[in-house]
Amino acid sequence: MSNNNWSKYYSHLKFERNLSDNSVDAYLRDIGKLQKYADGLGKTLEQLEQKDIETFLWGLHDVGITPTSQNRILAGIRSYYRFLRLEGDLDTDPTDCIDSPKLPEHVPTILTLDEVNRVIAATDPTTCDGQRNRAILETLYSCGLRVSELTDLRIGHIYEKEGFVQVLGKGSKERIVPIADSALREIHNYYIFRNELDVKRGYEDYVFLNRFGRKLSRIMVFNIVKRYCQEANIQKEVSPHTFRHTFATHLLEGGANLRAIQMMLGHEQISTTEIYTKVDRQMLREEILTYHPRNKTRI
Repeated sequence: MSNNNWSKYYSHLKFERNLSDNSVDAYLRDIGKLQKYADGLGKTLEQLEQKDIETFLWGLHDVGITPTSQNRILAGIRSYYRFLRLEGDLDTDPTDCIDSPKLPEHVPTILTLDEVNRVIAATDPTTCDGQRNRAILETLYSCGLRVSELTDLRIGHIYEKEGFVQVLGKGSKERIVPIADSALREIHNYYIFRNELDVKRGYEDYVFLNRFGRKLSRIMVFNIVKRYCQEANIQKEVSPHTFRHTFATHLLEGGANLRAIQMMLGHEQISTTEIYTKVDRQMLREEILTYHPRNKTRI
């Protein structure tokens, strides 16, 4: 890369795309990796061809760079060549026909209905913390909320008669999500204890509070889920997001429309929601392998 192109690209990232310093550094590091490879070929970046960049990417694979990191590096390289095209410094983009490295399919962990019931039953509804935690678990499973959406949930955003909650999701986008009667009942039971708390100024409308009358932190919700999963003897890696995955998968198993699930989860792309169809197929296969008489060992 010529000093002139480097300077222009830096300005493009920093001022036109308004990226953070960390993001700019990451892009430039990725281009720097390709620059070293080009130096070894005796070429400039502008002289590299598609086959050169494909060989570079295969080299990343050979030294154990994960597909996720390969994709990130390729994204940085694509960004640079697209910039050169826009500037008129390059006639063709050598990355145009390069496929991104295939990522391994990740199927999220989910809980069975029995496991959900066991986790919720592990709470103690006779104490303030126990009843609050029961309401939290019910709400996570009933609405499929993200942790931040749960901790930001406001009393004024629960519409009991209509059976909906108003959720502030990613990018401050609002959506309406149905809430089960069981979750509403546990929230009501929690309010009995909550009314006795010394609620600090500014936190009056938050649903879930800590014992000091302030909004719960995300890490506290993680600890709550971990605690009750251990008490229920759940032998899985479970986080609050597991309840979100479980919510979506159980809806799909029950026959819910994928587009409806997408709306309830707040996914912008249907492809994000489609991961739950993979979970469903996997569960069906496990059911067949376990219970179909043709798969049972003959005695």
